[in-house]
Amino acid sequence: MSTKIDRIQAALQALSPSHLDVLDESHMHSRGLETHYKAVIASEAFEGKSQVRRHQAVYAAMGALMGEIHALALHTYTAAEWARQGAAPDSPRCMGGSRHDAPAAGPAAPPLREG
Repeated sequence: MSTKIDRIQAALQALSPSHLDVLDESHMHSRGLETHYKAVIASEAFEGKSQVRRHQAVYAAMGALMGEIHALALHTYTAAEWARQGAAPDSPRCMGGSRHDAPAAGPAAPPLREG
């Protein structure tokens, strides 16, 4: 049985990547396992495309699989950009704020005053 990462990697092969790294970052978030992923992709398919068009190409390659995950952080590069960059930025830790998070402990906010 293949893992979700295996399925994501297989779907992204449609972009003929020269570099592909898919990480499960679910442990950094409150929604449970296999929910948050990071994909670092270098592909000539991104040549001459804006970040928006690159992301749209990834979503198209992912197809219905996008509906099975909560979040996919994308770092898209051409082969030349990847050769210069060599690494994607680290992902920030989740700060919470989701309706799925437990309420924060601490003093309650003062009531709003009209006037």
